Amino acid sequence: MSEGPAQAEASGETVGEAKWLALRELESRYPGLDRERVSFEVLSEGERGLLGVGTSPARVVARLETLPEAAPIPAPGPEGESARASLVRELLAEVASALGARCRIDVDERDDEVSATLSGPDVAVLIGKRGKTIDSIQYVVAAAVSTAEGHEAAKVTVDAGGYRSRRQARLIELAEQAAARCRRSGRRVELEPMTSVERKIVHLHLKSVPDVETHSEGDEPYRFVVLSPARELSERPDGG
Repeated sequence: MSEGPAQAEASGETVGEAKWLALRELESRYPGLDRERVSFEVLSEGERGLLGVGTSPARVVARLETLPEAAPIPAPGPEGESARASLVRELLAEVASALGARCRIDVDERDDEVSATLSGPDVAVLIGKRGKTIDSIQYVVAAAVSTAEGHEAAKVTVDAGGYRSRRQARLIELAEQAAARCRRSGRRVELEPMTSVERKIVHLHLKSVPDVETHSEGDEPYRFVVLSPARELSERPDGG
């Protein structure tokens, strides 16, 4: 086989076999590529001589027409990047590849916090329904960093396509609306089921709101935040 920067040439007994081999070569170099973006050029359909003598194979070139979009595009780690940031980048690249997501990975490290951002055409698969996938990815990466460092590790945040900032703004809006209803009616207000990360955002935001206290009820994955008028609450442990 010979190859170019975004193409692969292969030979086979048939045109179909040559196409398959050329495609496999491209996939080995560009994991997660979109096969719809691959075109084929038949250089030779092959020829079988009499009694198998003088057989010439079929030859095909497979070309990846739009490499930047069809291949993973992780940002290379900057020179001097810490081992911790490099580990986060490596783990996220492996996860994205396993999920077939083409994405760019940017990692920022400040003091004891590491923030990673994933961007690209396939970030939706990394976010998941209600952010459950990105929360799971963040948990796994943070646990791996903690294990590697062997002590209380840095805080790790993983976002995809700006999902967390949009979702946080929406959660704060919902929390404030619910707090207003709770104060106005003097009765408890239940929010929709949320992940533990989302519930924490609501609890922290409403902590400073007067006359309203919060706790969580229910079992995962349907655990939800409850807002109650402060005067009606007896001692109740904060729920996460």
